[in-house]
Amino acid sequence: MSLVERNPPTQGAYWYDPKKMGVSAAMDVLRAVRRFRVADAAMRHRAQAEMHINETDLMAIRHLIACERQHRVASPKDLSEFLNISSAATAKLLSRLTASGHVRREVNPDDGRAQRLFATRSSHEELRHALAGTHDQLMQIALELTADQQVAVVHFLDAMSAIALMPRPPAEPTEEAAP
Repeated sequence: MSLVERNPPTQGAYWYDPKKMGVSAAMDVLRAVRRFRVADAAMRHRAQAEMHINETDLMAIRHLIACERQHRVASPKDLSEFLNISSAATAKLLSRLTASGHVRREVNPDDGRAQRLFATRSSHEELRHALAGTHDQLMQIALELTADQQVAVVHFLDAMSAIALMPRPPAEPTEEAAP
């Protein structure tokens, strides 16, 4: 399928003027990013369905696995901050994930009251099974890029991520009409 077939020309653009030099190609890039985001969300939904968990649960498990790979130990407070949820919501989430066998809690040996959190072995295996084929194919696509292309993609996606994570600027005050 050609680029034009995937992205038929439109009479006007919602955000950008497609007649402006270079904007049309840049719009194609942003459309491709949007298509990938939709496909990525579908992939995560399939994993959630296969693991019988919701989106927040999946995010929590993936975060705990990432912490383990970085040789960091996660705590309930860390998980609350990562997920941007209250401590009460985190307690409920941890109870659910512990009961389902996805998370293991341990008492922190340095502080008898604090908890350390870990994804269970079965949680690692379920996630790996749910995403393995897809991740292998994604890796193959990344390996097919030249070194320069890999650097460009990393730069592009990191810059896009930084913008997406920026807090929204406050709205400009509007001037009231004089009576």
